[in-house]
Amino acid sequence: MNIDSTDNINRASSRIHTRFRRRSLRALAALLAAVVMVPVVFFTFTPDWAPANTAEAEPAYEVQQAAQNDNGDGESASSVLDELPLKGRAPKTGYKRAKFGRAWADVDRNGCDTRNDILGRDLKDKRLKPGTRGCKVMAGTLSDPYTRKTISFRQGRRTSSAVQIDHVVALSNAWQTGAQQLTEAQRTQMANDPYNLLAVDGPSNQQKSDGDAATWLPANKGYRCDYVARQIGVKHKYGLWVTAPEKAAMKRVLATCPAQQVPADDGPFAEKTVL
Repeated sequence: MNIDSTDNINRASSRIHTRFRRRSLRALAALLAAVVMVPVVFFTFTPDWAPANTAEAEPAYEVQQAAQNDNGDGESASSVLDELPLKGRAPKTGYKRAKFGRAWADVDRNGCDTRNDILGRDLKDKRLKPGTRGCKVMAGTLSDPYTRKTISFRQGRRTSSAVQIDHVVALSNAWQTGAQQLTEAQRTQMANDPYNLLAVDGPSNQQKSDGDAATWLPANKGYRCDYVARQIGVKHKYGLWVTAPEKAAMKRVLATCPAQQVPADDGPFAEKTVL
């Protein structure tokens, strides 16, 4: 073998070695990149048991923020009524209480369920259960707005129904006049909104059922203007409509009190005082 042949072999071997080394470096770089990416993938993985986001972990906060519409308080009830859309009643299809969230949920997160919040607001001479942070009402006296009767309330399986919490705009009525289009959070807010709730005579609440102003009004005629004005405020706040018979009935009531204003919305309850 001559010298030229040896040089050619050496140069070819050098080129092969260089290509092999470059390929090895590229493979090593790819391997290192894959190793670096593994922790990133691991730490961004969300297990099935973890909450997907803060809203799911703390739904009550979202509920509080869901409905902030103006209820028209301080304005003429007749004027606000005329602002409400006039439509026919939608089908009741799909309605169930659960569409408005868990009954009497503590949506304002003050440590007390909504039923006891309303009893605590509307009853006088209350007796509270010790150890419940001033929440559970065991007894009290109600001056019922629907009947003008004075009702003694006592917590118990056979006695609690004497005083019930009425949705001024019944949930079924709300469902058929626009609440189907609200979010679940907004419906839950409405079902627990103190503005839409009153402690009242139990039998009167049962008689009302899911009626609107065209089918039921309080026996106490002196309260009808306030009652209808509050219904108008609730419907305005949550973007609901009225039917033609409902509006006509409201107009008849308001004709007896032309200066009637929409009641003020005092908002959620304050945090309970520990007793």
